[in-house]
Amino acid sequence: MANETLMEHPKKTLGRYGLTAKKSLGQNFIYDEQILDRIVTVADVSEDDQILEIGPGLGSLTRHLAQKAGRVVAVEIDDRFLAILEHQLSPYQHVEIVHADILESDPANLFKGQYKAVGNVPYYITGAILRHLLTAELKPEVVVVTVQQEVAERIVALPGKMSLLAVMVQFYAQADLLFKIKAGAFWPKPTIDSAVLRMVTRGNPLLPRQQEDEFFRLVRVGFSQKRKQLQKNLRALGLPRSRLEQAFLLTGIEGQRRAQTLGVDEWRALHAALL
Repeated sequence: MANETLMEHPKKTLGRYGLTAKKSLGQNFIYDEQILDRIVTVADVSEDDQILEIGPGLGSLTRHLAQKAGRVVAVEIDDRFLAILEHQLSPYQHVEIVHADILESDPANLFKGQYKAVGNVPYYITGAILRHLLTAELKPEVVVVTVQQEVAERIVALPGKMSLLAVMVQFYAQADLLFKIKAGAFWPKPTIDSAVLRMVTRGNPLLPRQQEDEFFRLVRVGFSQKRKQLQKNLRALGLPRSRLEQAFLLTGIEGQRRAQTLGVDEWRALHAALL
């Protein structure tokens, strides 16, 4: 594999191609070599790994991944970056650049076996990307993403501060906030800090796949009006009040509680009681 070379500042790279970062696509590029190396380290990338990189941008993280992984598939939606990526990554024959929207890309068409997903994810589609990967037929064994710090904190929240996003991620994976990244490590500099999340997908699903839609319907209804009590929100399921009361009794969950106070196991118990 190619030897590591010093990274050019993103502004200079874009300038040579007559380009600018698109705010509409959430393009903020990490240009701190130590942070990029740390991301690869916490993803525990080795030559046995296949990596799906989400939004390689100018290829800085891709280069670090390529120096460790056996294969890297970098999916980039912005066609302006394709020439840059092809030039930057030309020494790495095991890197494949795919021009596509990650949300429309089926991992099963890119990989035949286990893979890990890594990327610097735009804040406005963080939830959509995680949902796409974690609900895929072929799920990544590990997901390591850089996201807005406040989003990372929401995802790893404990009961009392849960959200629909937290329940979704924690249903499919063990999620941990590993370290924070100051805004100054990016160009253009974002307005808030970021954090690196690692999600290890569950080997054994918490529910059979055919029950997942009904489970998440229950959770969505529970969170539909956050300030309201569960017993009031869940009436929207169209079930008799007596059945809801029985489910609360069976699970030991008080109907006066609010959705953000329930952990994933409690949602599972409530779902089972309502089957």
